[in-house]
Amino acid sequence: MATVELRFSAQPEHVRTARLVAAAVARRAGVDEAVLDEVRLAVGEACSRAVGLHRNHGISDPVRVVLTEEEKSFSIEVGDGVSGADPGVRGSADSEVPGADSDADADGEDEMGLAVISGLVDDVEVIAGESGGVIRMSWPTTAETELP
Repeated sequence: MATVELRFSAQPEHVRTARLVAAAVARRAGVDEAVLDEVRLAVGEACSRAVGLHRNHGISDPVRVVLTEEEKSFSIEVGDGVSGADPGVRGSADSEVPGADSDADADGEDEMGLAVISGLVDDVEVIAGESGGVIRMSWPTTAETELP
């Protein structure tokens, strides 16, 4: 099991680097070439979401991306530092406050990003905890690698 960990400051310009690294590691892990665009797009959405959450909540911790190659699958976890225990942080519909348009807009963007990820990735899990949130995505890899 090989793992690559990437941490970057919550700046939008770093999302492109995360996408490129994810695609390169996915290709090396044996993810089908036809799926690599989906990997890039999903990682871009997850990282953009994490960057937005960090910036909206004044979090200076880096965004975490963990890429793991397993025997028959490749997984990516994108983690943010926004506590799921804070009421209203993760965009639940019952937490909207009248007059808080910017928060409602951020919640809508958050939900849209999750919808895009769900449309791109068959195996996706969203976890919110006290230490932050994680989006875990995985793709199958080819069972055997061809040797020259």
